[in-house]
Amino acid sequence: MYEGVVQDLIDELGRLPGVGPKSAQRIAFHLLAADAVDVKRLADVLTEVKSKVRFCEVCGNVAQERLCRVCRDPRRDASVICVVEESKDVVAIERTREFRGRYHVLGGAISPMEGIGPDDLRMRELLARLSDGQVTEAIIATDPNLEGEATATYLARLLKPMGLRVTRLASGLPVGGDLEYADEVTLGRAFAGRRSLDG
Repeated sequence: MYEGVVQDLIDELGRLPGVGPKSAQRIAFHLLAADAVDVKRLADVLTEVKSKVRFCEVCGNVAQERLCRVCRDPRRDASVICVVEESKDVVAIERTREFRGRYHVLGGAISPMEGIGPDDLRMRELLARLSDGQVTEAIIATDPNLEGEATATYLARLLKPMGLRVTRLASGLPVGGDLEYADEVTLGRAFAGRRSLDG
């Protein structure tokens, strides 16, 4: 334990996701050793991000305006919506340059263990977006873990009666991976999602 404000800093850093006690301590001492100008710049950016960044009124992605960059882009295909858990998933998909539709950020995944149900996510907003008949396909791109699968299953049951094409991102073996290191679920999905090499 450290004195006063140093311990307060370590405690606050330790509340960040993925930052354990040792990492919080290392970051705190890095900040203590850093130039005051660098620490002030970090503090200014943190303050600015909290005052300027909000969530897009349409899709729930992070934005600095009423609408995010994707929702403002008239070249995006409005008939296809990719449903993701978090804004960071939008960034990951955008990096591929493969998807030209729009997004819907749920704000998490269904997790009964953490007390998160469908009503805690942006499900109502998704249904409202899909009700106008403009969207023809919903791509479910939730994480391939227990919570993501539960969310995908729930969404599929909810959306199929609306007459939409409901698809799920394929999952399988990573490029450059070895079969011997793949778990059974991943390998099973790779077999289920195999495709023809004809032409």
